[in-house]
Amino acid sequence: MTWGTYGTYLLFVLLMLVVPGPDTALVLKNSLAGGRRGGVLTALGIGSGNLAQGLAAALGLSAVIVRSEPVFEALRWAGAGYLGYLGVKALVAAWRGDYRALAAGAPRGGRRWREGFLCNLTNPKVLVFYLSMLPQFLTPDSTVAEALVLAGTVGVLATLWQLVIVAGVQRIRAWLLRRRVRRTLDGVTGAALLGFGAALAVES
Repeated sequence: MTWGTYGTYLLFVLLMLVVPGPDTALVLKNSLAGGRRGGVLTALGIGSGNLAQGLAAALGLSAVIVRSEPVFEALRWAGAGYLGYLGVKALVAAWRGDYRALAAGAPRGGRRWREGFLCNLTNPKVLVFYLSMLPQFLTPDSTVAEALVLAGTVGVLATLWQLVIVAGVQRIRAWLLRRRVRRTLDGVTGAALLGFGAALAVES
């Protein structure tokens, strides 16, 4: 793999990352609910899930999962169910609008990390993404180390992008925490998470 090939790969990954998805919706929700720490831990959880799936893809494990229809279907439904669960939680928070009570019982950081990790890990689209992308930048002579570098690059860049989102939210957090704005954002992110889950469930 040449530096030119790697540069093209970096550009492709960056273009893919800016497209909003379930991970972005979850980072926005948890950055509001848990502040900077909640957003950072969620981003790190998402990055951990991304790295785990990238490692599996680089080592060929993802191909086995995708080709095994029962395993892939179980993963797809688990992902759809988890996104639905997160979406309902956000919609309930928007409906109640009692954010002082929510702050008093705010979950610990470990839960934020787990939400990010599971949101990414149970999304089979990430597996398919790795399996369809990595071969485009590898040759029969490529080593496992090169595959691991490509997979790790996605995990690192994805985490950095989510941290940029967290930083952006913190800059305008005072405005975002206004009750009306907060309820609107919770409603929008909840609906988005439900939509992502539904799309995952009906996708063949």
